[in-house]
Amino acid sequence: MVITGAADLTLEVEGDGKFPETMTGSRLAALAASLPLLLLLAAVGSANLRPVAAAEPLTAVGGPLVVADGDIACAPGGTVTTTTCRDADTATLARSYSPAWVFALGDLQYEAGRLTDFRNAYDKTWGQFRAITKPIPGNHEYQTPGAAGYFSYFQNQTSAPGYYAFSLGNWRIYALNSNCANINCSREASWLDADLTANPHNCTALLMHAPLYSSSIGAAGTPSVRPFWRIARAHGADLVLAGHAHNYERFRPMDAYGNATPTGLASFVSGAGGRSLTRTPRTRVAGSVVFDNHRAGVLALKLGSVRYGWQYQTIDGRVVDSGIQNCT
Repeated sequence: MVITGAADLTLEVEGDGKFPETMTGSRLAALAASLPLLLLLAAVGSANLRPVAAAEPLTAVGGPLVVADGDIACAPGGTVTTTTCRDADTATLARSYSPAWVFALGDLQYEAGRLTDFRNAYDKTWGQFRAITKPIPGNHEYQTPGAAGYFSYFQNQTSAPGYYAFSLGNWRIYALNSNCANINCSREASWLDADLTANPHNCTALLMHAPLYSSSIGAAGTPSVRPFWRIARAHGADLVLAGHAHNYERFRPMDAYGNATPTGLASFVSGAGGRSLTRTPRTRVAGSVVFDNHRAGVLALKLGSVRYGWQYQTIDGRVVDSGIQNCT
């Protein structure tokens, strides 16, 4: 079960994957004072159901606070508009959280991830976090052969082939390279399986640029990352963070084949880091709970010992989505 609070309080009831219901604003207020709500809670069968205020997930959960964003910096000289080249604003918002770590979810420097562009664009905004950044490469980084600009800029944080793991409190974090046209992802999947076996943790997260699930126009889900999902779920992993789609989206816990299940991986797309925003899709992918593309924004997470809290806020101050989820 997941309880979420947004700019307007939102209660999402997650049962067996077949009975999702979302109640917002006046509906929730009316139900809160009535017996039918009590009957609903009893029917769902959760002893932990409670409303969560928008900011509470980042105060109610202990542990390190991280921010996660991808698809960030325009090429030097890019024109700032309402929806483009807003990386300075997302960096300011990220700094307001005083993060312990930054998870940089790929396509960090447009258009081709050249080292000179990293130095003259990304470095002037999100570069302030470089010492605490855990980066992964996106497809735009590989428009420079071998993602050489990316690996040179982040030489103290990562090296080719661009995937690695680290522990953070009770969490094991896997920073994956989802550019399977450029690296051997079968070898990477074998490494992931071996490391998950050797390093069991209470909570586990995967970072990858390309999401398996996405409603975005022009950046739909990427089937080539399905083996990572399949392996992670077999080991009881909890969370996947991705970018690529220039919007925010959260999905119900899913398996690797599009089925909602309480034992699946919760996944977030946080690709509204500043470069631009995607168009609104006519329909959303099954399992999508929240979608936002009205402004650039930042996903903040608190990684607790047995659970995590999250909050997605846009640069105009709107808290779009927040909640608390137990690790499996």
